[in-house]
Amino acid sequence: MKKIEIVGYHRANLGRSASNTLRSEALVPCVLYGGSEQVSFYSPMILFRELVYTPDVYEVTLNIEGDIYTAVLQATQFHPVNDVMLHADFLEITPDKVIKIEVPIKLTGTSIGQTKGGKLNQSIRKLKVQGAAKDIPDFIELSISDLDLGKSIKVGAIIPGNYKILAPASVPIAEIAVPRALRGK
Repeated sequence: MKKIEIVGYHRANLGRSASNTLRSEALVPCVLYGGSEQVSFYSPMILFRELVYTPDVYEVTLNIEGDIYTAVLQATQFHPVNDVMLHADFLEITPDKVIKIEVPIKLTGTSIGQTKGGKLNQSIRKLKVQGAAKDIPDFIELSISDLDLGKSIKVGAIIPGNYKILAPASVPIAEIAVPRALRGK
């Protein structure tokens, strides 16, 4: 996993009005759980840009007033109208702790079907996996070189490392769609 650091500050007041005050100052209320204790803190919204708006998976080093925690971003909440980040949940991890997380899929190669005029449709961009934090890959690489027109590649084609894929093997990841001009042939 890639690494990123977020600096935070302990929250003295919890509750809706205190959270709304933080949000009005461009700060995000956050919670860290999964360790020995739950930690409520806030952090500047600008620090989340690289973490949230990317398909990559990050191991986050949280520096909360000098206390260092290692975590992954578990969930985020956004305002439904203006897309302002409302809240972030972090799960504290250790290298051997088993976690569930979504990992991006990278398709490699050019398929036979694309060279014949087919269109690549990727239906799944991330897969949920479970494993020790140290074994979670940055991404899952999948070759589509052998796909012909009308064929698809499924989750079962992925050979996992020291992690488990939590999606059914029959779920298609990508397919080569036959264009209308070639259907009549």
